[in-house]
This record gives sequence, structure tokens and C-alpha cells, in this order.
Amino acid sequence: MKIQIEPSRLQGTLSVPASKSIAHRMLICAGLAEGVSVVERVSFSKDIEATIHAMEALGASFQIAGSTITVTGIGNHTALSEASIPCCESGSTLRFLIPVAAALGVSATFFGEGRLPQRPITTYVRELSQKGIHFDYQNTMPFSIDGTLQSGDFYLEGDVSSQYVTGLLFALPLLPGNSRIILLSPLQSKPYVTLTIACMKQFGVMVEETENGYAISGGQHYTSCRTVVEGDYSQAAFFYVANAIGNAVQLENLNPNSVQGDQKIVAITQTLCYNKENGLPVQFDLDATDIPDLVPILAVLGTFGTHPSRITGAHRLKIKESDRLAAISELLNRLGGKVTANEDGLEIEPVPMLHGGTVDSCGDHRIAMCAAIAATRCTHPVIILGGESVEKSYPQFYEDYNALGGNAHVVVLE
Repeated sequence: MKIQIEPSRLQGTLSVPASKSIAHRMLICAGLAEGVSVVERVSFSKDIEATIHAMEALGASFQIAGSTITVTGIGNHTALSEASIPCCESGSTLRFLIPVAAALGVSATFFGEGRLPQRPITTYVRELSQKGIHFDYQNTMPFSIDGTLQSGDFYLEGDVSSQYVTGLLFALPLLPGNSRIILLSPLQSKPYVTLTIACMKQFGVMVEETENGYAISGGQHYTSCRTVVEGDYSQAAFFYVANAIGNAVQLENLNPNSVQGDQKIVAITQTLCYNKENGLPVQFDLDATDIPDLVPILAVLGTFGTHPSRITGAHRLKIKESDRLAAISELLNRLGGKVTANEDGLEIEPVPMLHGGTVDSCGDHRIAMCAAIAATRCTHPVIILGGESVEKSYPQFYEDYNALGGNAHVVVLE
């Protein structure tokens, strides 16, 4: 699908959609719980649908009424002995549920689409294979596991993906014995693990942080509860940056005390606006280790600075839905920007305006949304190839964009 966006200024009020990261976690906890849970204000997307279908495959049931989901959990019931688990393109669904299925003793086959089969799970293969799980894995999908996970010590590199830690945190309390996650290097994207622990606590499961990882008591039970998903700072970030580069969008439904790591976008953009008002140089030298999802939109922010900016600590973005470092640099350069991707991040030279043009989303929702925000500072229209990729996380993005005064419309259906 091609989306054409005419340059325009965004203004008005936006109710930010509910956090995808939190919804993933709450729906998994509810699916593992005893009894019936209610999760309110869920924003549906392909990733969230993937987690729902995957948990259904494991034996949980979901009733959807608008944005409210009533979940009957697996609880003390015996999980299905076999399951086919569809993960679509959701890396979170895949990495969160491999150890969960293993802890439940389910012989499971995992299916994926897009670039998901290329995303590694080698850390799980190494660690879980030593704890009773057999993998039939040939570095792609589908692949299968069987066996029942055993408790013990799990050694993880902290610089690979926090999703491995989260997956084990979900699973290990279900085992009869105690376990530890021991980090072999500093944990990157730690705020996502903090988010996991906070969600688990709502469902009655406790985790203790240690000097070099986490201690998890076995024999715990997820208990049902009623909860509400707060607004998503990862999605709000696009509009915070839009405001910083000349738009005027008021954002609602955000928790100022959120533990979401991407809340850092507030401080980053407030500093930029403060510097502009005081005539000081606008630039940043940012370590994105804990906020990888913000990197593409921060590249748009840096493009309209007054001095060169740099983003580091982003090497893991090369194996997301796209190679995000290459994708965002190519997108902005095609529009008239000056961005250079390297192995660990981006170097950004500022420009006063972009000229517009045709860009490729590379099938990546965050790249497509970046293009739409960049279009507000273009002199000519922007055409986004693969613009439908926003459905992965924010299906109503263009609807919200147009409601704020934007002009995005489909020009070709392929």
C-alpha cells in the first residue's frame, strides 16, 4: 500500500493509544492466572492479536468487548499437551512464550512471518536445552520444543535482548523449585524488565532483583485481577517529536509516573524546546541502550537541530522488523536529510527543511510513522511504500494523524 502525505501542521488533542508493551505483559499474566481477569483499555494491533492467539493456543480463553478483554486463565488446569503457536511478526510474543510453553510442559511449534524467522533465539536454545527442553531448531521458523523446563540458574548476556529475561521471568515462578537469572553483562533495555516485574506483581507474582540479575521463587501462582492499560509512550514519542519540530499536539492518557522506559522522550524533547527558546544550540549525544524503540524518531528530531547529533548503543536495531539503522537513515536521506548509519547508531547532520519524495517503510511500523512525522517539515508530499505496516502496533495511526490536521491518504493498493 502506498500512503501519500501532503505537508501540513498537526494540531489538536490526541488520546494516546494504550501501551503495547504493557498489554502484552498483562494478557500473558492474565492467561496464566487462576480464575478470570479483566484487562481494560487495550489498543488492538497485529502484535497484540498475536499474543492473544498464542495464549489461546496454550489453553487460555479471551472474550473481547470493545477495548476490554475478559481472560479465563490456565491457572491450576492442565495446559494442552501440544500447541501450534502463531507469533506473526511479534518478537515479544515469540520470546515471551518460548519459556512459558516450556514451563507448562507443552510440546509447541512456533510459527512466524516477515523477518521474525530471522531473529535469533540462540540464547534460549543454549540455556533451556540444559534444563530439560529439546529444540528442533534450524535457525528459522517454524521450530518446535518439547520437554518440561527445570528450575535452576539461567545465564544470560545482558546486551542481547531484554525479551529473554522477560520470558524467563514469566515462566520460572510456575516451576516447583527456585531459580535465578544471572546476567553475564549489564542489562540493556532494563526498563522493559522493570515493566514486566510491575505487571507480574499486579497478578500476585513476585521477583527479587539481585546484584547480578533476578531471583525467582518457584511454586508461585498468578492470581486474577482487574487492571487498565496505560497510554503508550513509545507511540506518544512520535507526537512529542512532532511538537518539537513545529507542530502543536496536546497528548492525553499518559501516566506521568509510568515506568515505561520510553517516557524519556518527554525530557529529551523538553530540553530541545527549552534550548530553542533560549537560543542555545540544539543537538544531542544520546546513548539509546535503554530506549531502542525511540531511535528512529530521534533521528527525525536530530535532523532539525542546529548542530550535529549522535545516537549510540543501538546495534540491536539491525535485527528488528527491518534493519532500523539502515532504514531510517535511507528514509531521511531520500527526503533530503543527512544521516549516516554505523554499527552502533547514527550520525545526524541537521537541515532546515526536507524536500519530500518516495520512501520505503521496509515493512516496519516505526519507520512508516517516522516518515509521516517528517512530512510535516517537507516542502513537497511524501509517499510511503508499505505504509500499512503501522497495523503492527498502531492501526489507527493515519486516522489520528488526519484528525490532527494531517493529510494522509492511500494512493495505490497493491
